[in-house]
Amino acid sequence: MPRPFLVRYAGLAGSLLLAVAAWLGGASSPWKPNVTPGTIFAGENGVLLPVTWLVGTLLLIGAWWAGRRHVPSVRWAFVTAALWAAPLLPFLPLASYDVYSYACQGWQQAAGLDPYRGGLDLLGCPWPDAVSPTWRQTPAPYGPVFLVLAALAAKLGGGSLTVTVGLLRLIAVLGVVVIGWCLPVLARRAGVPPERAVWLVLACPLVPIHLISGAHNDAVMVALIVAGLTVAGAATTWPRMIAAGVLLGLAVGVKATAVVVLPFALLLLPGRLWRRVLALGGSALAALAGVSLAAGLGLGWVTGLSGSGVSVQWTSPPTAIGLTLELLGVPSAVPVTRVLGVIALAVVLAVLWVRALSRSPLHYAGLALAATVLLAPVFHPWYAIWPLAVLAATVLEETRWLVAPCAVAAALCLPDGYNLALVTKAQGAVGMTVLAGFLAWKVLYEAKSNSRRPGVAHGGGDRSHRAS
Repeated sequence: MPRPFLVRYAGLAGSLLLAVAAWLGGASSPWKPNVTPGTIFAGENGVLLPVTWLVGTLLLIGAWWAGRRHVPSVRWAFVTAALWAAPLLPFLPLASYDVYSYACQGWQQAAGLDPYRGGLDLLGCPWPDAVSPTWRQTPAPYGPVFLVLAALAAKLGGGSLTVTVGLLRLIAVLGVVVIGWCLPVLARRAGVPPERAVWLVLACPLVPIHLISGAHNDAVMVALIVAGLTVAGAATTWPRMIAAGVLLGLAVGVKATAVVVLPFALLLLPGRLWRRVLALGGSALAALAGVSLAAGLGLGWVTGLSGSGVSVQWTSPPTAIGLTLELLGVPSAVPVTRVLGVIALAVVLAVLWVRALSRSPLHYAGLALAATVLLAPVFHPWYAIWPLAVLAATVLEETRWLVAPCAVAAALCLPDGYNLALVTKAQGAVGMTVLAGFLAWKVLYEAKSNSRRPGVAHGGGDRSHRAS
């Protein structure tokens, strides 16, 4: 069993090395596609950049993995996670250029333009060279809630990209703080050690790399989701039910995928179904519509979601299966397998909701987020944080299956955001297809075995299901 002292400071050493990597080769402005597997050793920093990135990432992942079995206290987990995040705050964003897209979309919103009507090529932006060319012609795929926050950052930034990015990072940090505040509450309700839940989420390398350094808006979405679930789990009055609905509606207003949580949140509320739908669903819709109207925006962001599908990577299982079929000679298989993945997701979500009726709504909300991540057409490494934030507070048994995918995801992006999945397209597609097939068989086999055994305990979650 590794000593907490060694875990804390091994991870801190990894974070310091990643801070050096961010300083040497993070996502800079203007956009420079010069940090790839083929060129990373040829830059002006030579071997220093790849070594600091690789060793730092391995130390951070290793310390997180080793520390999960013995977390001394909630306070220790908070302090350690903060120590790991702090070195990355002053330097360039790591592993993604997305924050520059946020800045431009915020500027457009602040200038009275409609970011859903076009990309930078049509609407303009003071910092177009900072945005990856892939997204320069793409309308904003985010909800009105995040565009309002990004507009606030752009306004307060006063025309400075550096200040605007700093404010967007502050918003992400505040989101992480909210997640940390909610986790112990959710964990205690589910009978999970709160210190372990805090450790699994806040010390996860995806958080300092992608949420804090990369300033991804997933921090805001996840914060609103866990806050909404926290309020819903204790909602015994109409005001609390409405508050839960508002929080979850705002989460949908950051990214539409948050909507999968709403049916499970309904099951956390007391009273008849119509009463719960009216309180939670009505307030969620009202909050979303209110922000859209106040911002002068409609529902254009819903159609804008299709723009994210331009990314074709094997990290999405449906896309990987399509790529594998194309390797075998089946033409245009990726669009078909992606559609089939969305259909499968709808079926899985329905099954999970039915099971949650008599079991653990909170746990099944986490599984719903996991299914959304796995079956969606596109997967980016930071998406793994969505289910992690809920499942870490509800899973009672072994957590390796929860930790391992996040550890792999944390190592996928080079310092400036180049995704290693791009250089392993064929191998990764075949490997992911085989893995997806094995996992599908395993799930079906275990479901069949469990159905034959009476009184099987189901892991985690808020077991105080109060629906009447």
